[in-house]
Amino acid sequence: MKRYELHINGQSVKPSTDTWFETQNPFTGQAWAQIPRGSAQDVDSAVQAAHQAFTQGAWSQMTASQRGLLMHRLGDVIAKRAEQLAQTEVRDNGKLYSEMLGQLNYVPQWYYYYGGLADKVQGATLPLDKKGYFAYTRHEPMGVVAAITPWNSPLLLLAWKIAPALAAGCTVVVKPSEFTSASTLEFAALFEEAGFPPGVFNVVTGFGHEVGSALVGHPLVSKVTFTGSDATGRVINQQAGAQLKHTSLELGGKSPNIIFDDADLEQAVNGAVSGIFAATGQTCIAGSRLLVQSTVYDEVVARLLALAKTAKMGNPMDAQTQVGPITTPAQYQKVKDYIDVAKGEGAQLLLGGKPADDAACGNGWFIEPTIFGEVHNSMRIAQEEVFGPVLSIIRFDNEQEALAIANDIRFGLAAGVWTSDMARAIRMSENLKAGTVWVNTYRAVSFMAPFGGYKDSGLGRENGIGAIGEYLQTKSVWINSGAVTGNPFVMR
Repeated sequence: MKRYELHINGQSVKPSTDTWFETQNPFTGQAWAQIPRGSAQDVDSAVQAAHQAFTQGAWSQMTASQRGLLMHRLGDVIAKRAEQLAQTEVRDNGKLYSEMLGQLNYVPQWYYYYGGLADKVQGATLPLDKKGYFAYTRHEPMGVVAAITPWNSPLLLLAWKIAPALAAGCTVVVKPSEFTSASTLEFAALFEEAGFPPGVFNVVTGFGHEVGSALVGHPLVSKVTFTGSDATGRVINQQAGAQLKHTSLELGGKSPNIIFDDADLEQAVNGAVSGIFAATGQTCIAGSRLLVQSTVYDEVVARLLALAKTAKMGNPMDAQTQVGPITTPAQYQKVKDYIDVAKGEGAQLLLGGKPADDAACGNGWFIEPTIFGEVHNSMRIAQEEVFGPVLSIIRFDNEQEALAIANDIRFGLAAGVWTSDMARAIRMSENLKAGTVWVNTYRAVSFMAPFGGYKDSGLGRENGIGAIGEYLQTKSVWINSGAVTGNPFVMR
């Protein structure tokens, strides 16, 4: 069984506790590696190393162009190691190899994009209403960034955080999910290969109450960025707020995927399946509420059931597999519990609703693709994030009702609209309370497009040019170029 170590100040080190915990393969249900159980002492060592690198190390002396060049090199190294890293992620989180390899082949683009942006951060001269002064702005890195990442797409979502942070000139300490730490620990070794100075990128693995809390609360951490559940996000935001730390939070979702009767129904149903059963529904942008116009409700349901029934479950390393296992035993139980809740609420079970009994699923934590019809938006199954392959179908009669149902939720991460009426597409896009709206597509992301949520789905934005601003602070500089000093007791 492979045993990993922490990554602090450019070195692999044993945890101060001298203890490890096992990580399990969701397909086999068996432990395959040992992850170091970090502590507050390890967090302090990592943060001190990051602070040293930020304030005094070689990283602090580099020009923005030099930092950008290192990020390009890192992208190249990731590209060479994509298959290895993807295999590790599949072994750790059970998602399809085809999806993980696609992500890892795409991840380098984040480092190329933000590496190119590193030396494009510009201040501005300021016109003033006072004579005799010259003023301008500077954008400066915040400092040490604490990045806390989830278990569903570890290295892709890590790139969303650390690529703009590094481009801004910050240093980073990462706490990955305790369920999927292996790929982040393997990824850490690539920084040395790319030529980064020690201390710029550090990884401390372990549990939230032991590592996460210590990292968020460390006085030398200036910025906290987190992706995960809204419940945990609230705790992190409260702890960070007590020290007035900057935060960005990408939290949960319960996204509406809306099919109007003038849509291309074949494409819309494909989009509905992609929105909920791809990644086994374990994604914050899952289109878990399918809103269907009454005039095509029966046809959409029939098409949806026919397509969903063909989904092949099994080994996520098999290229033919379309739906993999649930990543953790706790999440597996949670999904089963929500299925029972939906049945108890009176939702109509149309498909699935139980653990898979297919021999191809072995001893893994598999739930059959599950579809509930005749769901009312007030039901728990429509209001609470399941994070699994469970779809709720809700009827609506007209555009106004669709919009009201879609927005009647405390989340606001994403939404989908399927229609051939572009005027309607624009109206819906303007009025949906969500950070991303897809029209006649679903689950598309890019390093160029901002991503984040409204309402309880989070704070701040990742991706796009603006994301680098999440790791910068603005300074105004005033220079007296000839103003006569007046009364020293009066504001100038």
